[in-house]
Amino acid sequence: MKLKLTNGHIITPFRYIRNGTLLVEDGVILGIHDGNVDFPDAEVIDAGGNYIAPGFIDLHIHGGGGHDFMDGTVDAFLKIAETHAQYGTTAMVPTTLTSEKEDLLQTLDNYEQANATNVKGAQFLGMHLEGPYFALSQRGAQDPRYIRNPDPNEYEEVLAYSSSITRWSAAPELPGAIDFGKRLKQKGILAAVAHTDAIYEEVLEAYENGYTLATHLYSAMSGVTRKNAFRYAGTIESAFLLDMDVEIIADGVHLPAPLLKLIYKIKGPDRIALITDAMRAAGMPGGESTLGSLKNGLKVIVEDGVAKLPDRTSFAGSVSTTDRLVRNMVQMADVSLLDSVRMMTATPARIMGVDHKKGTLVAGKDADIVIFDSDINIQKTIVRGRIIYDKQF
Repeated sequence: MKLKLTNGHIITPFRYIRNGTLLVEDGVILGIHDGNVDFPDAEVIDAGGNYIAPGFIDLHIHGGGGHDFMDGTVDAFLKIAETHAQYGTTAMVPTTLTSEKEDLLQTLDNYEQANATNVKGAQFLGMHLEGPYFALSQRGAQDPRYIRNPDPNEYEEVLAYSSSITRWSAAPELPGAIDFGKRLKQKGILAAVAHTDAIYEEVLEAYENGYTLATHLYSAMSGVTRKNAFRYAGTIESAFLLDMDVEIIADGVHLPAPLLKLIYKIKGPDRIALITDAMRAAGMPGGESTLGSLKNGLKVIVEDGVAKLPDRTSFAGSVSTTDRLVRNMVQMADVSLLDSVRMMTATPARIMGVDHKKGTLVAGKDADIVIFDSDINIQKTIVRGRIIYDKQF
């Protein structure tokens, strides 16, 4: 239960420690040191001059490795966690799609079982319910059959059913959405604006009542609109104006380089979380796939590093992995490695309220660690002191 990671460039919250050593005992970081230090009876990991960084935290993910969290099986949860661990993810927030209430409750049950048995993959940080309370006009690839306004009878039943819900995304302009946000805040659940046509005044009211995160900024949300010849700031501009956190799909397709640069320039690394928003085709070859459950999901085609509708008129999901997000911020958006890693670690940890134990390499925190080379190719993934992925094997 003792690890010694040495001969690596350690990424701390504020600087690099060149050729440093990181010590782990019983799944917790014991200390970080310049140079080499003795640590008797420890398993030694030679980082080979590569980077030693905090494990990547994905706030918004639907699937990978041919599985989706809505598949209705515990095995899907476990296989997705194992798949994304290969790409540096050490913690994730499994995310649903709009569905029948019975399917949603079954997914929550599956989460509970998977969370109790997950030892080979990225850790789970609770469930993210994406929908069904969305603007139909901004549904994206969400199934319109299940989209509806917030219903207190329904969401109170769901909240009472499971204590594993840690975030919930909704359109704040819908009737009942403000009361819904207040209720989530009371329960300590992160409320996020998503799939919305809200204007600034509506987003501001939502922000004042618990909605503190913008789900996949720019995707499925309003920009500047005109009503009766007057211009109104949309959700995108509102997220920039308010002290609101934002998450972005930095796959280089959903958001091209100029938009990545713009978001970084305005919001900065402490307000941006990188997310994969990955569907089942992440980590798989291109070709035909399914968005959502195998039972009633949407057929899509994967090409050009993204999932598309079969007629290629729209994107239908991301196939990104967390290493790709960090790589794109460095290589496409000209962001420093330090800030790129922060947006994949410390910032999502703070947004999810787990920064007291995850997100940075600091003594006393969980030993969630990734080792990667200068091109952000993952060499090793460590979760709470356990090596769960090693490129050499």
